[in-house]
Formats: sequence, C-alpha cells, structure tokens
Amino acid sequence: MNQKVESVLNSVKESIVMALVALRTNKLRSILTLLGVAVGVFSIIGIMTAMSALQNSIESGMSALGVNTVQVQKYPMFETNDPEDMPKYRNRRDITYEQAARVRDNAEMAKAIGIFCATFGKVVKSEHGEKTNPNVSLSGRNVEGFTANSWTISNGRIFTQTEVSSAQAVVVLGFDVAKKCFPRTDPINQLVRIDGHEFRVIGVKDSKGGMMGGGDDNIAVIPITTYFNMYGRDQNVNIKVQATDRTAFEDCVEQVRNILRAIRHVPPGEEDDFYIWSNDSMIAQFNDFTKYVRIGIMVISGIALLAAGVGIMNIMLVSVTERTREIGIRKALGARKSNILSQFVLEAVIISELGGIIGVTVGLIGGNMLAMLMEIPAVIPYNWVLIGFGSCTLIGVIFGVYPAWKAANLDPIESLRYE
Repeated sequence: MNQKVESVLNSVKESIVMALVALRTNKLRSILTLLGVAVGVFSIIGIMTAMSALQNSIESGMSALGVNTVQVQKYPMFETNDPEDMPKYRNRRDITYEQAARVRDNAEMAKAIGIFCATFGKVVKSEHGEKTNPNVSLSGRNVEGFTANSWTISNGRIFTQTEVSSAQAVVVLGFDVAKKCFPRTDPINQLVRIDGHEFRVIGVKDSKGGMMGGGDDNIAVIPITTYFNMYGRDQNVNIKVQATDRTAFEDCVEQVRNILRAIRHVPPGEEDDFYIWSNDSMIAQFNDFTKYVRIGIMVISGIALLAAGVGIMNIMLVSVTERTREIGIRKALGARKSNILSQFVLEAVIISELGGIIGVTVGLIGGNMLAMLMEIPAVIPYNWVLIGFGSCTLIGVIFGVYPAWKAANLDPIESLRYE
C-alpha cells in the first residue's frame, strides 16, 4: 500500500516538474495566459476586499451605537433606488423634541433614552489659535445621550442636568477635536469658539472610532438646550434608546415604536412615518444594498475567467502539437495514458494557479489601498481568497482536460514520426 502511494506521489512530482519546465520554455506565452487569469481573479478579490473593509468599518461604527441600542430618526440610513421614496421621506413630519421627551417619559423598558440633533461642517477654534478643519459635527444632547451611546470620558466630565436646564455654554470634545485644538495643553476649562459662540471645555470623550474612520472622535457635544438657543428650537431630533438587557431588547423597541406612533397619530395598518435601526438591521440593509454590486462583479469576473480558461485551452492545445514527438518518446519508454494526462492537466492548473496568486496578491493590495484612502482598516477576506484559488483550480482542470486527453490518446508510432 505504501509503495503504491509512493509511486503516485512520485508520478505527481514528476508531472509538476515537467509542467514547470514546459512553462519556463514558453515564458511569454505562459505569462500572457496567466495574466488573463490574474485579471479575472483581481477583479473579484479587489472589489470584495474593499467591500469587506467597508462592511467591517460599518459594523465597527455601528458598535459605537451602543449595546442593545436602537436609533429612531426621520430618514432611513441608505437611500433606495425607488424615485418615489425620497419625496415620501422628505414630506415626513420632523421628530420634535417634545415628541422625543414624551417617548423618554413613557418608555418604561428603556435603560436610557438619548435625544440629540446635530449639524456638520463646523470649525472648533481654541483660545490659543489652534483650530480644526471645517468637518466637525456639533451635537446637542441631553445627559442620557452619553449613556445611550455607551460613551465614556477620558478627561473631565459630562455636563449635568442643571447645565442642560440652564443652557450653559459648556462642551465635551471628541478625542480628535481636543488633540487638534489643544496639542500641548490640558483642554479642561479652556475656551473654544464654535460658530461665533464661546464654550468652556469640561470633558474629552474617549477615542472610540466609528464608521468611515472614526466620526465619533470628530465631534463637539453641547447641551441640547444650548443648541436650541443657537439654532432655534424648531429642529428635527433623533432618539437613541438603550434597552435594559438583550432579553428585553425587542419588547423595548416595540414599546418605543407604539409610543411614537400614538404621539404622531399614525393610523393603524399604515407604515411608520419614522425609521428605526439597530446594528443588525443596519448591516442587513448594507448587505442588501450591495448585493447587486457583488453579483455584477462576480458576473464580470466570471466572464474574464471564462476567457482566461479558453486561453489556457488554446495554449495547451498548441503545446500538445509542439510536443507531439516528446509525448511519443515518453510513451515508447513506458509512460501510461494517466501519466500524460496528469502532466498536461497539472500544467494547466499550475498556469491557472500562478495567475490566481498574482490576481489575489494585487487584488488584496488594491482593495486595501482603496480602504486606506477611505480611512478604513485593512482586511483580508479569507473566504473570497479561497473562492479565488478554488476558481483557478476549477478553470485549470475544466479547460486543461481536453488538451490532456488529446495528448494522452496520441498514437506513439505516429508521434515518433511527427516533425
């Protein structure tokens, strides 16, 4: 039994060595063929790497939403392709602070209910002259907004209920904002200006990162009442609800939904005129949103791999014709059909796998370079790497079998006469 296994292994080893020699003999032709495979695999791995990095970033960003937490807002997280949807969402009534406060007062199953609104593109400038880029999110929140977001403070404190009630000019800075405005000094009790208003820094939020490179670190948080004094009370607000535990999560979400429907007078049987999302629903919606992109990429890549397979078959048929005399000599010396068959199939698989290695390597580099440009952590999508190599093996076997079969069935006498 051991001798039989050893014989098979030696035969495979010999076939691989002869296949590599044949590839080195016809370098240009082999390179052009494996590049066809590389392009097909690159298109799969590159796009899927970038999308996997984006998905991981979204999942990481959604973890900043908090444990057992949902957010209620006017608009959905992703736009749909239906042209009728956006006018419908725009025509929805805003969620007012008063409505949010009634949800907070009546949702008994919630551990914490944060109420907030925000504007983007703000500049935070310190009293020493350092300032941020105009990309800071200025958020007005109630005290529970910190708990509902699972935010922690690395320096200083959050504002108190008294400071919220009296609309004090105090601010909690995100980690990146504090670092830019106060690179060499302690920011606590320092003054900053935002939109022409002066605030006293009372705290710095822990660096938590977030979707698309850490949005929660590039934020300035003030009492929601102070925010209303700056921009008016007529604001569309968002509600962040944290359930007491996982077992009460679904019931808590349903309770909040029913309270808000009653407050907003949504008739029974009609859909909600607000949007509720959680970590799981966000990820599911993202996957649904990108499903057709993935299908399209796979179809295009499949066509490229099919074309590469035809190229492999073509080069193998040419190789069989050029090496007819060599095949005849091998058969005359005792080589069996299985030896010839395995040699040419392995040669096709090696060409395909070499192309796969190039495609996977360049795809991972390209996809992660795109991710880094978007400030997203790099990833290696191992499942798609395995799919890429598996596809290469399949292409090599499928398109290498016919040339190998043709070579194995050559008549040795006729082969020896071939010039």
